This record gives sequence, C-alpha cells and structure tokens, in this order.
Amino acid sequence: MALRPGLVRRFLSTSVFSSQTSVSASAFAANASDKPVVSPSMTLFVHGLNKRTTSEKLQEAFSQFGEVVHARVVTDRATGYSKGYGFVNYATLEDAENGVKGMDGEILEGWVIFAEFARPRTPPGQSASPETYPPY
Repeated sequence: MALRPGLVRRFLSTSVFSSQTSVSASAFAANASDKPVVSPSMTLFVHGLNKRTTSEKLQEAFSQFGEVVHARVVTDRATGYSKGYGFVNYATLEDAENGVKGMDGEILEGWVIFAEFARPRTPPGQSASPETYPPY
C-alpha cells in the first residue's frame, strides 16, 4: 500500500519525530508535489502552527520576506490558543510569492509550517466540495 506524500509530510512535521531525525523538513517539502497549485493572491494561508503561536510571532516570521500588512492566527474562543492555522496579508504579490517560497516547510516555534496562497471564501449557501473550487 502506497502512502500519500501529504500524509508522510504531516507525520514528519510532528515535534516528536522532528527531534529524532536529521532530515530537513524544507528539503522534504520541496520534493513533495502533492499540493495543488492555487492562483496567486496577496493573502497566504498558513497551517501547522504551534498552539501557542501568536499573531505577532507570525508577522515577525513572515516579515523577512516582504512588507506584511496584517497577520492573524485563528484562535479558539474558549481557550485563546491557536487553532493551528492563520492568514498573512502582504502588500504586493511579489512579497507574497517570496513568503510562500521562504516559509513553506520551514520550522516556526518547533513546528513545521506550511504556507500557500489562500483560496477565496465560499459564498454562503454554496457547497465547499472540491468540484466547486476554481480550476487550476
């Protein structure tokens, strides 16, 4: 049975496994081509964040690749901890492309994070199934 590259990459991103291996997470992520290509936008979707990552830390990490207009970590209302994902808005499309290239598969606060261009929101009342995604 063959394993999907995304599943293997998620397994490798766990903090227990990453402390026991010398394999570079960014090198593995660069070889994995399982992610579909999304049309570029100035907003990035970042997932795989540590539960204690703040919006300030996210902005600080991504600002080295261009001018960050806004960075937000989505948090749980009850606990205040991160839900493990967030969004980063850049001033220009070139900065956003540099942010994806520079931070996808990198380590932030001990966790491997993944950055990609954000998909547009699904309008209310429409299905969020893969058939309704825009063509690549």
